[in-house]
Amino acid sequence: MGGRGQRHGISCLWVAGILSMCFVEWILAQIRYSVPEETQVGSPIGNVAKDLGLDISTLTNRRFRIVSGPNHALFQLNQNNGVLSVGKIMDREELCDGTKVCLINLKIVVESPLEIHYVGVEITDINDHSPTFPENEQRLEIAENTPPSTRFQIHAARDPDFGTQSVKLYKMSPNEFFDIEVRDSEEDKIPFLLLKKPLDREQRAQHHLVLAAFDGGSPSKSGALNLTINVLDVNDNRPVFSKDVYTVSINENSPIGTLVMKLNATDLDEGLNGEVEYAFGKTQKKKVHDTFELDSVTGEIRVKGKVDFEDTELYRLDLQALDKGQPTLTAESRGVIKIIDVNDNKPEIEVTSLSNLIPEDAKPDTVISLISVTDKDSGLNGRVICKITGDVPFDLRPSIEENMYSLVTNDRLDRETVSHYDITITATDCGEPQLSTIKTLSVQVSDVNDNAPVFSQNPFELYLEENNTPGAFVFSVSASDNDLNENAGIIYHILRGDGLRGDLSSLLNVNSDNGQISALKSFDFETLKTFQFQVVATDSGSPPLSSNVTVNVFIMDRNDNAPVILYPVSSNGSAEGVEEIPRNVNAGHLVTKVRAYDADIGYNGWLLFSLQEVSDHSLFGLDRYTGQIRTLRSFTETDEAEHKLVILVKDNGNVSLSATATVTVKVVEPKEAFAASDVKSAAKDDEDNNVTFYLMITLGSVSVLFLISIIVLIAMQCSKSTAYTSKYLQETNYDGTLCHSIQYRSGDKRYMLVGPRMSIGSTIVPGSHANTLVLPDRRRTSEEVSHRSNNCYAIKT
Repeated sequence: MGGRGQRHGISCLWVAGILSMCFVEWILAQIRYSVPEETQVGSPIGNVAKDLGLDISTLTNRRFRIVSGPNHALFQLNQNNGVLSVGKIMDREELCDGTKVCLINLKIVVESPLEIHYVGVEITDINDHSPTFPENEQRLEIAENTPPSTRFQIHAARDPDFGTQSVKLYKMSPNEFFDIEVRDSEEDKIPFLLLKKPLDREQRAQHHLVLAAFDGGSPSKSGALNLTINVLDVNDNRPVFSKDVYTVSINENSPIGTLVMKLNATDLDEGLNGEVEYAFGKTQKKKVHDTFELDSVTGEIRVKGKVDFEDTELYRLDLQALDKGQPTLTAESRGVIKIIDVNDNKPEIEVTSLSNLIPEDAKPDTVISLISVTDKDSGLNGRVICKITGDVPFDLRPSIEENMYSLVTNDRLDRETVSHYDITITATDCGEPQLSTIKTLSVQVSDVNDNAPVFSQNPFELYLEENNTPGAFVFSVSASDNDLNENAGIIYHILRGDGLRGDLSSLLNVNSDNGQISALKSFDFETLKTFQFQVVATDSGSPPLSSNVTVNVFIMDRNDNAPVILYPVSSNGSAEGVEEIPRNVNAGHLVTKVRAYDADIGYNGWLLFSLQEVSDHSLFGLDRYTGQIRTLRSFTETDEAEHKLVILVKDNGNVSLSATATVTVKVVEPKEAFAASDVKSAAKDDEDNNVTFYLMITLGSVSVLFLISIIVLIAMQCSKSTAYTSKYLQETNYDGTLCHSIQYRSGDKRYMLVGPRMSIGSTIVPGSHANTLVLPDRRRTSEEVSHRSNNCYAIKT
């Protein structure tokens, strides 16, 4: 039963196989085309419609087309003529890598009635690839004792092309040691490197070969592989010294670590077999080991201990070179070291300092230090020449004893110019070559009080407004001293008794530490206009030195005085007066003149008059500059008999000050006015005579003083230079007012007493004792010029 079932299964398999073979034969029996890879797009492959026996005119209506599939985009089917053409450039290696036949099956459909046709397109190979190796270079290591006929596998070349287009042949570049051997496999050819003869690394440590692979195309294409064969070493060579005997000479007392000689041994082997180590011979004396050391790696022999010609003149060394191979191979050599006696001791300088701090007033030839020079060598090598280098005010004086010197000053010292010296002493022996020693001494120059304080300028000028705050800072003087410490500490004080104002201790005070000057009282320009004093700066040295500076002080006027009414003034002292005028006076009649005085100068003392109150503005007018009151028109019967005028007098200061006067004007009939005038004239004739006498005496005195001042001024100006005069005659601001005016009335006569007056910014000429003013005439009115001048006098009005 089981056997029958088994036979039935085998029969079914045979039937299925036969059917499959029939189906395959049917497919293969369908249309099949071939096209080379890399064919251009649009190139025709075959006429499918014609080969299938289809009517070309019906292809479009029957929707003649390729059914979508994996590779349908590679081809195009024209419905108009039934031609199958290339749709994309095809790469056989990409489509069918590793297969012998690259066949693309297409399913073509037509409708009405439905028909399915299978078309096979074989992509044939072209030689479009060259053989390539996995790497551009391959390295092999072969020991130099490797026997001949030994094979070494190397990289095989690959060619994506198929059949005869793939790798067919390998060739090796010509050489005497290696050959190429190829083993065929089912798919490709495997190359082997064959050693033909023994290698010798010492003759040639590396071999460079080129392996070329060729394909079977026409023309043939090729690829190359660079082969590098490194020959591995074996220990078959002894080390060899470059010299049989190494002979050198070194100076005695060479420093430890000085290179004496360098051994050089070579071994043709490589690696450990060629690495050489150096060593002293086993029988080497202990003194050599104590004096020299040998670096086993570099072969350098260096000084290890003291090398002294007087102790040993010649050293003999046993030397060995050993490699690290197995077994170790050794070579031997000999070294000879000669010691040369040289001038190997530098001079030594010993300094015995008496003092490293020298006062700047030290006299020349002052001894500073004692210098002792020694040299351990003998003869010329021990003879020393000592000198000072650089431009310094010092010198070396040799003493009776050899190599002994005294360091002395040879010029005056000035600490303010140079406060510190570095003295460089050079000692040089007479050996060959010469050896020198340099010693530097530091000398500090100490300060002596040889500089007096110096002020930044002389004289100083101080412009100070009057009415200053007592005790407040007004000015500062400063002096400098080039000395140091207490010699430069400055104390300030005012020189008492300047010859002008006597002791100024009640006026000014100076801070002794910083030179700040403060006023102890408030100055009044009307009392004191200028003065000078001297400030003395004294240092704290011993003995102390001092200098002084002159300070010229000019008091500047401020508007601190109100106008004073001189007329009218009543018997009780108030600024009130009564004036009587006839009723029949004409317009422009002078009623009276208000007179006032201001102790200030310039604009501060320039007075202006104005009507503050008036009963009738049409009757009276006031001149704002002269204070004259005049009628503006004639009186009428209807005008009042009495009129009150209030006059405001104010100065021109920044903050104006003022005073007022009251004038009562009584209008009387003409007869009454004349009678009153005669009575007043008779009553005051005696008084006028006395006043006139005193005024003449005053005028004469003032004139004499003025003439004396002019003479003194001319004499001083002639004795001073132009530069001195220009120094003190500063530019002034003159307002045209030269005199103070004091006005008063006696009976029917009016008087004005005029005195000298100073303007703002005027300058006192030195030597004039404040009696003469030098004033530029900048501004005058026609009226003021007629009443003001440098010559002051009394005017009768």
